[in-house]
Amino acid sequence: MNKIALIVSAALIFFLSISFKENDKSDQYELHYTDKLNKFQHQQARLLQIIEGADLNSEKSIQEIKSQIMLTRNHLKQMDFWFRYLEPISYKKINGPLPVEWETEVFEKFEKPYKREGAGLTLASLYLEESVKEKEVLLKLISESEEAVKVYHADSITSNLKTYHHFYLCNRLFLLNLATIYTTGFECPETERVIPELIVLLDAVDQIYQLFNKSFPDNSLPNDYVILYQGTIDFVKSQPENYEQFDHFTFIKEYINPLFVKNQKLILDYKVVSKSYVDYSLNKNASSIFSKGLYNGQNTKGVFLRVKDPAVLTEIDRIGKLLFYDPILSGNNMRSCASCHKPTEYFTDTVVSSAVHFNRKDLLPRNSPSLINVEYNHLIMLDGKHISLQGQTKDVIFNAMEMGSDEAEALKKILSCKEYKTAFQKLLAYTPQEKEITYDHVVSAITFYYSKFSKADAAFDDMMNGKVETQEQVKSGFNLFMSKAQCGTCHFAPQFNGVKPPYVNSEFEVLGVPENNSFAMLSDDKGRHAIHPAKETMNGFRTGTLRNIEHTKPYMHNGVFKDLREVIDFYDAGGGTGHGLSIENQTLSPDSLHLMPEEKNKLLVFLHALNEEVPFEKPLVQLPLSKIKTVNKRKVGGEY
Repeated sequence: MNKIALIVSAALIFFLSISFKENDKSDQYELHYTDKLNKFQHQQARLLQIIEGADLNSEKSIQEIKSQIMLTRNHLKQMDFWFRYLEPISYKKINGPLPVEWETEVFEKFEKPYKREGAGLTLASLYLEESVKEKEVLLKLISESEEAVKVYHADSITSNLKTYHHFYLCNRLFLLNLATIYTTGFECPETERVIPELIVLLDAVDQIYQLFNKSFPDNSLPNDYVILYQGTIDFVKSQPENYEQFDHFTFIKEYINPLFVKNQKLILDYKVVSKSYVDYSLNKNASSIFSKGLYNGQNTKGVFLRVKDPAVLTEIDRIGKLLFYDPILSGNNMRSCASCHKPTEYFTDTVVSSAVHFNRKDLLPRNSPSLINVEYNHLIMLDGKHISLQGQTKDVIFNAMEMGSDEAEALKKILSCKEYKTAFQKLLAYTPQEKEITYDHVVSAITFYYSKFSKADAAFDDMMNGKVETQEQVKSGFNLFMSKAQCGTCHFAPQFNGVKPPYVNSEFEVLGVPENNSFAMLSDDKGRHAIHPAKETMNGFRTGTLRNIEHTKPYMHNGVFKDLREVIDFYDAGGGTGHGLSIENQTLSPDSLHLMPEEKNKLLVFLHALNEEVPFEKPLVQLPLSKIKTVNKRKVGGEY
């Protein structure tokens, strides 16, 4: 070989070696995923092997299984960043919190809910605490978990790793979970392991960040993000391992929320594209976890969805307010929306346990829920009966027990008023899908009107967003809320309702609410079961928001508790079961929380900090005149 050929050959080898190294470098992120996945599967297999050879009557064997579960959980935490986002349904088989779940995704708006059986590590840990244990049950929980994890090898999953888009969406969900579930014991039955597992998780994600930045230098995490994240790890490692002593407030305020804000900006800057239903509700323009724009639950405009013109929206709001106060909607022209949802009482009725029946003799079976922040639910009403605010409004108006109206007759009366008819005729131009004025126009104006009162912030939001100074009592109350009091396992930030990240479902809980405060019997309201019959849904109710809770008494679906102290005492005692009622499917722990009086006071201070600065309006002075003389006898707000 001549000298020139040698030089060319050497150069080719040099460039090929550089190319190989660069390709190898870009593959590091994917290889890391595969390596961690394989190691997790190895731990699952080892756990199965230990169970198969175990004597479940031997404490030594039980401890060996528990140790392996702990080790397997640590390996799971190293994959959590990807698992929860890339295939959340399979995750419920790997580490499901409940044996059976009917909590349904946002797509219940399009299809019926279906039964999902959980499996995996959490349920296995809980099963080991049972007095009678069967090896077959334990093996089934882990073998189903082992089968479920195989999906994460599928091309449909791993192909996401080849671009940067999935990373920032995984990261968004990771940060939201850090603010809501990772520090509360939501999925970790041994609360002493909550903070140690959090450290494993944070360190694992730190490694993921480093490899991502090497593999995707053009779309990498900037230095200020990396520095803040390192500070997050340092903060957690400086905290006590006892999650009751962990400073959840500072963790979220100083670290997680600022990281979320930075990640949101990167989603916009890098033009991140989502193809997953996980992102169905989340708003990429939200500037804080504690922002009313974090996620979308409902279309408050109804048929006016496409309207953007401020002047037109102002007119829809005006008409909606008129209709809200107008008893023309009722069958007897004596009852309005404002009869049960009093605008000056946070759109509920704080005087009675439940409103009067349409017949003016009986009482309705349920307390009137506040309409403020109702739009941040995917399912509406306490039993999740409706998928839209407009459907719920129609149901109330046409319900014989509530407003006793008839659609055709009600629309006829409304259009007999020149003011309503003229307004809706003009608005018809903005709803091309509707050829004539319908009741959908009516209920859409109503929902648009009352939903504007759901935009206000609370003092707690301002503290978290750094707008006002933090109050130490609020901070202490929130830390209790997220740990010992176990409130944060059902009421998730930012709405503190049952909608948890990624904010695509509404959870229902069975608390064992009594018929009265003597606890002689369980409330006979079937709740969710009446809408979706199943053993697990009996007496289940949608978890409502705690915002404005100080102003929305009485509490629970039947208004059985008159003040917040009674509610806290109920939870502290273990719900209905803790009070001696027999409830087979109670989801609330029956064990006492052992809250001290001063701890209950701190919880109350935090809950009061969730009161929002709602800008209430003055009520109407008069209603539109009708061509029907008898209708003109109606009164603003109704008579009862």
